[in-house]
Amino acid sequence: MRHNQLRAFHFVALYGSFSVAAEKLKISQPAVSDQVKKLEQNYDTLLIRRHNKKITLTETGKKILILTKQLFEVEQQIEDYISETGRELAGSIRIIADSASHVLNILSAFRKKYPTVKVILKSGNSEEVENALRTFDADIGIMPNLSNKLDIGMTFLGSSNIIAFGQPEYLNPNKPILKMADVKKLPIIFREKGSTTRKIVEEEAKKQGVRLKPVIEVEGREAMRELVASGAGIGFISEAEFVTDNRVVTVSLQGEGLIMNETVAFLKQRSNVRVIKNFLSMVNKHISMNTS
Repeated sequence: MRHNQLRAFHFVALYGSFSVAAEKLKISQPAVSDQVKKLEQNYDTLLIRRHNKKITLTETGKKILILTKQLFEVEQQIEDYISETGRELAGSIRIIADSASHVLNILSAFRKKYPTVKVILKSGNSEEVENALRTFDADIGIMPNLSNKLDIGMTFLGSSNIIAFGQPEYLNPNKPILKMADVKKLPIIFREKGSTTRKIVEEEAKKQGVRLKPVIEVEGREAMRELVASGAGIGFISEAEFVTDNRVVTVSLQGEGLIMNETVAFLKQRSNVRVIKNFLSMVNKHISMNTS
């Protein structure tokens, strides 16, 4: 197996294009195609399907891509280690967050200290955060509650209560606590399955002998907020994430288990990647300042 064959495959798989891979590698497209073809022939294994100028990875190809991500990341770590003392931190950091509100101050401080690092931020629920970390599609995850997976490292940021919010026609802000039996009678808007907020609320309702059925299931926190604000029903959110909106009111929910923790997540095997290590250092510094 030749290094340049793996690199050619890696770039084609990463960018989904032979021409883009050739541009990134600064070699001709036929040379890229030849390297990938030789890699497949050497092991008698199809890695990439070509059809009408479109490519898709086979299952083997998908698994190999995860491995090549690790391989070339280790190369980058070696280069970073050798030149660490004389080179400014650069490149990018990819963050996937269930809610970015918990790390806005950290991101601001990180950008000020490392202005040449591009921050790429996307949203995702807890399942999507863990999957993105494992497939090397994200460097840092922001997710509620602690993962029980041994390969995921976690740093605890804080916790807050889960509350209900909706228009006054559904919720009475003067009523101190809303029971799950009362919640059941209201039009419920849940986020997609995989949302930790939804899971916690459903589990608490089950403890109270109540089964909650949503009238609307929506993907994403922002879409849920707008639906609730429009009067379509009530939603659930942690107090830390709630943004004041004069269209809605909030009420507390009855139940001891309605607590949302927020954590910074990372793949343990990548904790020494320079940009990840520096971001985690910034997180720990932020936590120390807030607890001292």
